[in-house]
Amino acid sequence: GFLSTPLMIDGLLYSPNGVGLVEAFNPGTGETAWIQEPMDPGPAAYRGVATRGLAYWTDGTDRRIIVQRGQWLVALNAQTGRPYPDFGDGGRVDLTIGLGDGERYRWGGVPIVVRDVVVVGQSMSDTFVTKEGARGDVRAFDVRTGALRWVFHTVPRAGEFGTDSWDDDSWEYSGHAPVWALLAADEELGYLYMGVSSSTNDMFGGHRVGDNLFSQSLVCVDAETGERVWHFQIVHHGLWDYDFPTAANLVDITVDGRPIKALAQVSKQAFTYVFDRMTGEAVWPIEERAVPAGDVPG
Repeated sequence: GFLSTPLMIDGLLYSPNGVGLVEAFNPGTGETAWIQEPMDPGPAAYRGVATRGLAYWTDGTDRRIIVQRGQWLVALNAQTGRPYPDFGDGGRVDLTIGLGDGERYRWGGVPIVVRDVVVVGQSMSDTFVTKEGARGDVRAFDVRTGALRWVFHTVPRAGEFGTDSWDDDSWEYSGHAPVWALLAADEELGYLYMGVSSSTNDMFGGHRVGDNLFSQSLVCVDAETGERVWHFQIVHHGLWDYDFPTAANLVDITVDGRPIKALAQVSKQAFTYVFDRMTGEAVWPIEERAVPAGDVPG
């Protein structure tokens, strides 16, 4: 069950281990530099799972390893492995804060650091029997303090851009639409790219007529504010769980002699969607095709 891609920084490898605690070790000798100590007492402190990786931040002096383990986001000193007491509450941020009553937090992704912001998504089980659901909002935290910086509502709320794409105010009860795969970012631009997945119900949309933004959309936001810069929805009124299974790739390409800072997003449809990552303009034409309607009511 080891899933992690380690980070190589200044001669050390950093990786979550099989229970999600970070280890730093010499890649040439295998010698351990440090292992993250759990912050809870007793055997339950070691109950955890491997995650896909870590994030790293430095201001040139302070060097931090950022890890999400279960419901906790932790910043560790890259040299010692010790948490920062002034990060969050006693050294960690509780990611269940801000969720609905009784909701638990889980994610199979990796935190991403853009400038001084740490961003996390969520993972949720696909729902095939209800029209309601917990919301998969994307959240950003200050890398130094752990304070919440912004929340992006993947299913828009009252007064926000996109609510008119949900007929009969179905945005009020629809949920999910998390970013369950990985995130991508352009540090120079300060832009974050999010592949938003399916909203409830994954396989039936008779109770949420309309395009249903930002379900099954690639969304670019300003990483420091969470404000939308541009978006592209690959399936309007999404069905069949055609969401994004991976992060976008940032690539520099030349098309007809013109250099383009591009973004290439692989999909479950066997298409790769390629955009100018600054403007959201499609590099090559994308043809909109209507899908024949069935006879299911709604």
